[in-house]
Amino acid sequence: MATELSFVEYVTEQSGLGERITFKRMFGEFGLYVDGKIVAFACDNSLFVKAADATGALTASLPRRPPYPGAKPYPVADELLDDADRLHALLLATTRAMPEPKAKAPKRTTRK
Repeated sequence: MATELSFVEYVTEQSGLGERITFKRMFGEFGLYVDGKIVAFACDNSLFVKAADATGALTASLPRRPPYPGAKPYPVADELLDDADRLHALLLATTRAMPEPKAKAPKRTTRK
């Protein structure tokens, strides 16, 4: 079951991060980014937050399961969707824990 756009819009609204949070379609699901860093995935209308040592205390009580077959288990933050303050804190902590995005190589042009 693919994630509905309305679910992703709800997550971004609940996060309280305004324009800092964006999303992109990925393999029929969505990746969520804060300040250009991928911090979570929306798969099957559930919110899977990237795990990091620095966020262990914030995700300790969350269930874990893989977002898609063959993936490692991620913390599932669905219960935080109705607790905007905790969701906001978790997404910001995850953002701080993630590495800076790699710079994209310039596109090559071909000569004819």
